[in-house]
Amino acid sequence: MRSLFTIGLIASWYASNIGVLLLNKFLLSNYGFKYPIFLTLCHMMACSLLSYIAIEWLKIAPMQRVKSRLQMMKISALGFIFCLSVVGGNISLRYLPVSFNQAVGATTPFFTAVFAVVMTSKREGWITYVTLVPVVAGVIIASGGEPLFHLFGFMMCSGATAARALKSVLQGLLLSSEGEKLNSMNLLMYMAPVAVMALFPAALYMEKGVVGITIALARDDWKFLIYLLFNSALAYFVNLANFLVTKHTSPLTLQVLGNAKGAVAVVISILIFKNPVSIIGMLGYSLTVAGVILYTEAKKR
Repeated sequence: MRSLFTIGLIASWYASNIGVLLLNKFLLSNYGFKYPIFLTLCHMMACSLLSYIAIEWLKIAPMQRVKSRLQMMKISALGFIFCLSVVGGNISLRYLPVSFNQAVGATTPFFTAVFAVVMTSKREGWITYVTLVPVVAGVIIASGGEPLFHLFGFMMCSGATAARALKSVLQGLLLSSEGEKLNSMNLLMYMAPVAVMALFPAALYMEKGVVGITIALARDDWKFLIYLLFNSALAYFVNLANFLVTKHTSPLTLQVLGNAKGAVAVVISILIFKNPVSIIGMLGYSLTVAGVILYTEAKKR
């Protein structure tokens, strides 16, 4: 029974993770809603509300209180970086196919290793760094073979990947004491409102008229409102499923499942959006995934 529950959790995590990625792509590219900052704002508003409900009312995780102004400042810094990573990822989906977006996103271990050395002077064994060579080489090969390569989209996706890695390293640094450590659900509950406060003025200034356009679209096509609400809720459930899978398995299992998830997302996105792919591009992505698997094994050892 327990194994069936775990399998169900993993399936839910895969479905929500891949689902939000494909819905983002559909809304930002195929549907023509070209407002990635406002879309991210909707995601963060849903995360703010639903994480509070999950912790305070549903007791999915114990409530952890912020104990000092300094701790809140640290959480706010993480929230801002988290916000940048999500916005960058959403912007990149306007210009890049999901398959290539996932290839670039798979280089997170490379950026994590770089930031860990620069910011903490923490060094791994030489074999760990060797495994990062195919991770980066695969993306370089995939870039050269990507029929729909877009430089700005690639830069946004790379920036988003680097921001994700920076957040994970900073989280270990800033919330290192036992009194300050927060589980991922509580951290999201405190980070999401910070992201909302940063994104709201940015969306109004950089995506002029977006609120009126969104209301007009919702009036003209009720399905758009359903897509937007479902997409925003799904963005929260990705984090919830991530937390539950880690709780019932292990962080290492999550890493391994994440590697496979990227490959599944690539196949599904190609089938749905029918974006052209080249043999060189797929070889490059396969090399990156192989490098990430080797990196995970090296870290485990």
